[in-house]
Amino acid sequence: MAAEIAEQPDVWRNLLRDGHAEIRDVAARIAARRPRFVQFVARGTSDHAALYGKYLIEIRHGLPAGLVSPSTMTVYGARPDLRDVLYIAVSQSGGSPDLVQSVQVAREQGALTVAITNAAASPLADAAEFDLQVHAGAERSVAATKSYTAELLALYLLSESILGRDGAAAASALPDLGDRVLDGEDRVRAVAQRYRFAQRLVTTGRGYSYPTAREAALKLMETSYLSAQAFSGADLLHGPLATVDPQVPVLAVVPEGAGGAAMQPVLERLAERDADVFGVGAAEYVSGLTGGFVLPTGAPDALSPLLEIIPFQQLALHLAVARGGDPDTPRGLRKVTETL
Repeated sequence: MAAEIAEQPDVWRNLLRDGHAEIRDVAARIAARRPRFVQFVARGTSDHAALYGKYLIEIRHGLPAGLVSPSTMTVYGARPDLRDVLYIAVSQSGGSPDLVQSVQVAREQGALTVAITNAAASPLADAAEFDLQVHAGAERSVAATKSYTAELLALYLLSESILGRDGAAAASALPDLGDRVLDGEDRVRAVAQRYRFAQRLVTTGRGYSYPTAREAALKLMETSYLSAQAFSGADLLHGPLATVDPQVPVLAVVPEGAGGAAMQPVLERLAERDADVFGVGAAEYVSGLTGGFVLPTGAPDALSPLLEIIPFQQLALHLAVARGGDPDTPRGLRKVTETL
């Protein structure tokens, strides 16, 4: 897991170099079809990448977008009318039967289908009309890290290319910024020691950063066996805030831009409850918290999630080790989970 976390900036360089032309070609075909709605289907970590894609489509394209429940097709036999729908499946392995079947049904029902995977020779890639590879290389750790951020970058490049924009130029500084985030690992290791005896915690963020909060919670659950609940900052204030006290750490994603600004009232309410809050993001928000990791500036709002998640991946790794576990082999889990 440690090696794969460290590989991420190079993975992004590979995707920008080797995958952008293919993404532009598929984007041109999508643009020609002029979809009126976008649906995403995914599981696990890739589900959080799909949620990020939903934000991209709604914010940057002005189109409605949603996350599919595969069971409506695979369990209940639904056959929705999907004409004028762009149907994007996101999966590291491309091997889960329910995702494959949902793409097959979507294609039969008139959708334009795209698979985004890290496995070219996969059933999901075969099922979709178009297949895009994230070029992350073999990922051996059960806890996905580099494939997740590669999926985010692929979705960003696809989104920008559909709009006729040069996403690669906007992302050109991203790998170097990622290297700088990785250099702060010692700070994260110290935070892991602080929280090693925690039994539950809360993660929170808004906008593009909400998927980061959800992915951070998943990483902590699967590596450290913590009860971690993820909420958007808005939803946290609608009831779950009552569960927060000084013994329940809160991990907050507070980047520059609109998402971080929207979190300021949430931070104020957490302060009223004397919460222990560790933030990742902009210095102006992190400075007043219990602890924090300041991200380097220079990434557009929509690309901040690729940097935000790295300290949380490192935290999951070091927290698992501090608690006597092995993050590479979490109990009861396998690399490929086949759901029906």
